[in-house]
Amino acid sequence: MPLKELLDRNKEWAEKVRAEDPQFFRRLSQLQAPKYLWIGCSDSRVPANQITGLQPGEVFVHRNVANLVVHTDLNCLSTIQFAVDVLKVEHILVVGHYGCGGVHAALTGARVGLADNWLRHVADVAAKHERLLAEAELEALRHARLCELNVVEQVVNVCQTTIVQDAWARGQKLSVHAWVYSLLDGRVRELGMGVDCPAELPEAYALAMKHIRGRMGESA
Repeated sequence: MPLKELLDRNKEWAEKVRAEDPQFFRRLSQLQAPKYLWIGCSDSRVPANQITGLQPGEVFVHRNVANLVVHTDLNCLSTIQFAVDVLKVEHILVVGHYGCGGVHAALTGARVGLADNWLRHVADVAAKHERLLAEAELEALRHARLCELNVVEQVVNVCQTTIVQDAWARGQKLSVHAWVYSLLDGRVRELGMGVDCPAELPEAYALAMKHIRGRMGESA
């Protein structure tokens, strides 16, 4: 699609929005106050606002390949810090999706280029849960389960950041959740993991693992 067509589409969209709601852009230009931080995959088929039915300004978003939260990734950590400390979001949603190409590459060892180094983090998740993944006979099921396991491990990473730990220490209302999205039906599945304070993390992790293990025979 030519870039001019994209610009024309933007113009048409803006005019349509103004016609339906003349004050929309005025409101949008004011200080944002989202309650949610979405940490998701860069996959173009997984748009946060559309999936959640939220308007622009209602969800703060960070996306990267395979929805990873790496403790040395200053981009992701800066987003979390701004969302928690400045915007005062109440919920951090770590959202993976079934059929994730990055997760599949890590699972099968397929080489994709420079991103192989980034996806090593997903491969580490697969190695950690090797026995559990081996219980699934079909590769498609192992792929789906690794998508889930990866989200759970990233929730742990979020909870272990100094940003979230400090927020909880000062009594700030903040919850971290593990979700996975299906491209087949557009629905989000909870993975049985919601964490409101450090003391809840071990039990929440165990519950999520039980949830995933109980679904080993199901397709995504």
